Amino acid sequence: MDTIRLDGRLLANQIQQHLKEQVRYLPHVPHLVVIYVGESPASTIYVNMKTKVAEAIGIQTTIHKVSGQATTEEVIRFVQQLNDTPSVDGILVQLPLPKHIDTNMVIESINPSKDVDGLTSKNQGGLMTGYPTILPCTPLGCLRLIQQARTDLTGLNAVVVGRSRLVGKPMAQLLLNENCTVSQAHSKTQNLAELCARADILVSATGVPGLIKRNFVKEGAIVVDVGISRTADNRIAGDVDAASVMGQAGWLTPVPGGVGPMTVAMIMSNMVNIVKHDF
Repeated sequence: MDTIRLDGRLLANQIQQHLKEQVRYLPHVPHLVVIYVGESPASTIYVNMKTKVAEAIGIQTTIHKVSGQATTEEVIRFVQQLNDTPSVDGILVQLPLPKHIDTNMVIESINPSKDVDGLTSKNQGGLMTGYPTILPCTPLGCLRLIQQARTDLTGLNAVVVGRSRLVGKPMAQLLLNENCTVSQAHSKTQNLAELCARADILVSATGVPGLIKRNFVKEGAIVVDVGISRTADNRIAGDVDAASVMGQAGWLTPVPGGVGPMTVAMIMSNMVNIVKHDF
């Protein structure tokens, strides 16, 4: 079988063009503030990518760089200042933060109505309960890609490998909301390959290069590779061993060019929805 590439760049570009049209009719230009703590080559690339896409759509972006020596309390105080600034519509804290900073405390300090990443407990609780809310960007981008393969996911078996607050847990809930039967796997799961091989939809978000091999994949399955890391020889790699999965999976997201561009597109979509008060 020929494996179909789920092109995140193509879909993201289509979404961005649609958002650009919507921004023209908003009551004011959306203003996104990105808080960037410390210095990380990967984070610098991601921040620049978000800024470039925002500018193309018509969203104002301000990047606030904070010293990598800042304390959790200092970062939170800055977030709270932005919470109280009416001209700021969305707040995004670039992750990961330096290890000495409590990421959960910083995320929870964001006003949920400005939480463009959809990571606060209130917004994730809204996802759990079905209350209108700002949805987390990476899982939402994954769902949009999955729906390129199958528009109706009702009754499909889905396996999510990973249980992080950023991707794994909200991804499972989004698929459950689409009427999938969902299994959540993680580092303690026994017989992982056997579990994954029963999935019609397989989403992996572990950051373990090449974890998902051919024997993990059901023939014709939709496979979404969220993981991105660098190998010992400095190559970019995903969770999925793409070479071995080709011809087994029905659909596969590439790394890079799959989930990453969709995450950025969903951030911008959330920004527009925040200004429209449309969740």
